[in-house]
Order: sequence, then C-alpha cells, then structure tokens
Amino acid sequence: MTTTLDPAGVPEYPMPRARGCPFDPPPELRALQEEAPLTRVRLWDGSTPWLVTRYADQRTVLGDPRVSADMTHPTYPRQAPGNATLSFIGMDDPEHSRLRRMVGSTFTVKRVEAMRPAVQKIVDDAVDALLAGDKPVDLVEAFALPVPSLVICDLLDVPYADHDFFQGNSKTMINRNSTPDQRAAASGALAEYLGRLVAEKIENPGGDLLSRLGQKVRAGELTHRGATEMAVLLLIAGHETTANMIALSTLALLRDPEQLALLRDTDDPDIAVTATDELLRYLNITHGGRRRVALEDIEVAGQLVKAGEGLVLPNDIANRDPDVFTDPDTIDLTREARHHLAFGFGVHQCLGQPLARLELQTVYRTLYRRIPELRLAADFDDIPFKHDGFVYGVYSLPVTW
Repeated sequence: MTTTLDPAGVPEYPMPRARGCPFDPPPELRALQEEAPLTRVRLWDGSTPWLVTRYADQRTVLGDPRVSADMTHPTYPRQAPGNATLSFIGMDDPEHSRLRRMVGSTFTVKRVEAMRPAVQKIVDDAVDALLAGDKPVDLVEAFALPVPSLVICDLLDVPYADHDFFQGNSKTMINRNSTPDQRAAASGALAEYLGRLVAEKIENPGGDLLSRLGQKVRAGELTHRGATEMAVLLLIAGHETTANMIALSTLALLRDPEQLALLRDTDDPDIAVTATDELLRYLNITHGGRRRVALEDIEVAGQLVKAGEGLVLPNDIANRDPDVFTDPDTIDLTREARHHLAFGFGVHQCLGQPLARLELQTVYRTLYRRIPELRLAADFDDIPFKHDGFVYGVYSLPVTW
C-alpha cells in the first residue's frame, strides 16, 4: 500500500506557471529536475505520489511492465474525482492491447497518409473562410477547433452539425473546475449520443470507424458500452488535443518571427515535419502529467518506489530536459525532436499520433504561407490561457492580417 505521509511541506501538484511564461513548465519543476528528480507531491485528494521529472526516468517508468495505467486501481493517482477509465488508455494488457487493436489499423501511417488530400482540403477550406470573413477573428473558433473536429467527424462519421454539442461537453469533461456531477453529466450526454450512433451503425454499417466498432459488437468481440466508451475517447482526443496545439503553436510562432519565417518562406517540405515534433516538444498541451501506479517494488532515479505507490510523470518538464535537448527552452524548428514524450512511450503511446502529425504538418505548411501577414490582434498579456484545463491551450486567439 501507499506510504502515508504528513502532507504538510509536500508541494502541491500541479504547480502554477510563473507569470509571463505561459509556454514554460513551472520553475519549481526545473529545480526538482536538477536537484530532486524523484520527490513526493500532494494531489487534490491529499495523496502523495512520486513526481518523476527527468526524461530518462520517465521513459523507464513508462516502459516498465511492473507499472500500471489501470485507473480503477485503488491507489492510482487520479487527476480529479470521478470514475472514468477513458476506455483502453486506462487499462493494462492484455485487455488494453485487445481493445487497442480493434481501432489500431485505422491509425497506421499508411492509412493516415491516404487521408492527406482530404485533410489538406479541410485546411484549405478553413483558410478560405478566414480570408473571406471579417477581421480580426478568433483563430480558435474560426480555424483551430473546426479543422480537427471536421477530420475526426469524417473519420467516425459523426455529424459535424452537432459540433456545438460535443465540443461543449468535451470542454466540461477536461476542465479542472468542473464538479464530479458536471463531469459525469457531460460524459453521460456524450455516451448517450455516441451510443445511438453506434447502434445505428450496427444495423446500417458503412466504411467509417464507428461502423467498424459496431461490427465488433455484432460479432460479440465488444460490448455496446465498450464501443461507446471507445467512441467517446476517440471523439474527444481527436479534436481537443489538436485544436489546442494549433492555437498554442500559432501563438508561440507569432512571438518568434524568425522561426515562423522558416515555415512561411521555405519550399522545403521537411521543415513542417521537424517543426511539428519540435513544437510538440516545446509546448506540451497535456500538463497534468501521465499517471501510473507501481504493481511491484521498483527503482526509479536510484530510489525505491514500493508496490501500490503512485507516480506522476509531467512530460512538459521531461521534454525540456537539458540532458536530452540542447537549449531546451528555445524553439528550433530544424531540431530533430521526434523522440519527445508528448505522445508518451511504451505500450500506451498515443494511438492517434500519425493523424495528429498529419493535421499539424498540413496546418503549418498552409496557414502561414497563405496568410503571410498573420499577426496578433490583442496584447499578449490579454490572451486567456487554459490554466484550469487538463488540456492546455488558449481560450481565444484574436488575429488579423
């Protein structure tokens, strides 16, 4: 069982960012990375799991089969009250792998690459709408949110006309300030909605991902509830993460005109590839830390972590580890940073990363070249950052040209 500690004196996690440095991890994390790479932190419920801050130690933990991602484990360090397991990402093997394989073929590099023309059209149409509309404009609502929402709706065959409904409930689910009842209500609303769509696909299948889940239900390989939970996960992850990344990276690039020029002014298609991974490394939109629990006694950073003790692995500071990335607090779009931990590591590494990379590469190759005079239409200090979310980003991004 987890060792009981007096929480007094144990730092609270997550830690706030320093004012004026919204792209950077909290300075306390950098100090811990240098001086105490494995230390206790206090969570919302008073529990005191271990905080792992170095890149190498995080990779070791994420690749260790003695460490569990099971969100139902009694000492799993939850980010908030509630009982959601987020489908297979909150499970261990063999069930994790069994469920993951049901949708894995959709996200292979070859399958995703075949989507490039469709994604390019979605991005082009969104830029056309920007250019034809009024300015200034909120880039979040007019571009960053619609692009990945349209992509995942097309993949799942979810009506984009319902985007206000599923985007609103998604926001409630990933907001730290939502109560357990609010989060449960939002989750239930999405489950009811997607459950109906899955049921329709069971009877009238097509070539979409929901239909493939429906056929797994018909074959007895998956329950209707399991298919619905998977659909909720794919819908939320498929638009919230990429939307926040598009807006946040655009803001970071507008603040760094030399790096923005590399994307805007070059004919080298490889720049968008390296830029995508470098921005994922530098920005890290998931700042709540990956959560795990030790199933056996293990050693981390030269110290003993006992069976039943929780672990929190904040990838924002791991991706700024100076032992791995030279000058880590600066953006270098020519850097080879594909080994970052934004998508995790090990068996739970993000299933949808090929699609996320494709969407981001397409945006980076298109938006800044087609609107070369893109600039902020508000003071940087007035941009509202999502300090209250499990997914980090900005609530709005006023731009003009």
